[in-house]
Amino acid sequence: MDNETKNEINRVFQLQKKHQKVLRSTTAEQRKGKLKRLLEVVVAHEEEIIEAVRQDVRKPHHEVKRAEILGTIKSIQDNINNLDEWMAPIEVGSSLNPDAKGYLMYESKGTCLVLGPWNYPFMLTMAPLAAAIAAGNCAIIKLSDFTMKTSNIAAKIIREAFDEKEVAIFEGDVDVATELLEQPFDHIFFTGSTNVGKIVMTAAAKHLSSVTLELGGKSPTIIDEGYDLLDAAKKIAVGKFVNAGQTCVAPDYIFIKEDRQAEFTNHLQAIVQAGFLMEDGTADRNKFTQIVNERNFNRVKALYDDAIEQGTEVVFGGQFDLSDRTISPTVLKHVTHDMKIMQEEIFAPILPLLTYDKLDEVIDSINERDKPLALYVFSSNQEVIDEVLNHTTSGNASVNDVVVHFTDYNLPFGGVNTSGIGSYHGIYGFKAFSHEKGVFVQAK
Repeated sequence: MDNETKNEINRVFQLQKKHQKVLRSTTAEQRKGKLKRLLEVVVAHEEEIIEAVRQDVRKPHHEVKRAEILGTIKSIQDNINNLDEWMAPIEVGSSLNPDAKGYLMYESKGTCLVLGPWNYPFMLTMAPLAAAIAAGNCAIIKLSDFTMKTSNIAAKIIREAFDEKEVAIFEGDVDVATELLEQPFDHIFFTGSTNVGKIVMTAAAKHLSSVTLELGGKSPTIIDEGYDLLDAAKKIAVGKFVNAGQTCVAPDYIFIKEDRQAEFTNHLQAIVQAGFLMEDGTADRNKFTQIVNERNFNRVKALYDDAIEQGTEVVFGGQFDLSDRTISPTVLKHVTHDMKIMQEEIFAPILPLLTYDKLDEVIDSINERDKPLALYVFSSNQEVIDEVLNHTTSGNASVNDVVVHFTDYNLPFGGVNTSGIGSYHGIYGFKAFSHEKGVFVQAK
């Protein structure tokens, strides 16, 4: 890290620190104006954003459009539509005196840092930024250096939409992120791996900065007996194999009854063949995203090789092409819990199947692991659904679907312990970047 970059980070941080009192007092209309400006610039550069993401990770155009563009637009627009209501004080009354008053007011936290991930680099940086702006904060953002083309276009957009005293962006490698974490931010919002999340939280502790950590984990999926396997296969295929499995809430592994496994995998293979593969069974590069870099490719290959050595069987897939970092959609059976592939989040298009006899076995297995970011159960039996939801812990859960809960802004999105701390989306994002201040007014 050169001194020039260090000095520039400190200069911008101090500039924002001084300006935060101005933003704290802004009205809903003023904040909405800033969000509308961001929205205008994002829309104006839509094709550049799509092309940047495509160059970084060869993601299909329609996937980038839906996730990165429409996801970002939805997030910004949701803040604009609801900000008046969110900013309004909430009366709660007083437990001390019936004539006294108590109310909640939301004040901005101040200067915030948003560190984005590489798997959905644009949307997962801009969505929290929109929440920070809605809450009246200054913000510095940094995208992952794994997706530098996307970082470049994000920098262009931020500098076009904002003065640096309100929103600024820094580009570069891990040294830049490390230097940013040295600053005494009022709040840090990080999306990424659990291991890096621990580093962020350690840095935040030095200044007692509050944090929102959007992490990951091994999200389990349970398919109950009697459930429509074709329906489950359609939804799981999209949730698992879109973006080559590089989705924090993608189904990581599946529990299914042994006598239903073959029917399920037959459906899954047909859907994958139609949606992601060439006629010869290899991944269609026009429809399938590559692994972000060689390091992650080799990490996943090592997990796969270990499983094969220990006796797992490939149901379909299993093709690895290092030349363009492509891993074909792959399903494995005869997987056991002691295999390395069951010890860490896969974050790739490999789906292990585990069989079970009784639901208690599944619940015990899930509870023996770190708490996942998401949990999925496919069942037509309400007793089974209740048993799973009431006796497991996860950041979020979905019944009879996967992944789509992320797009429902009426729900908080976030993890628990190793899968995350805090939540956002909708009003929950506004609250994440706000201090909820209780105000007592004594009766005269």
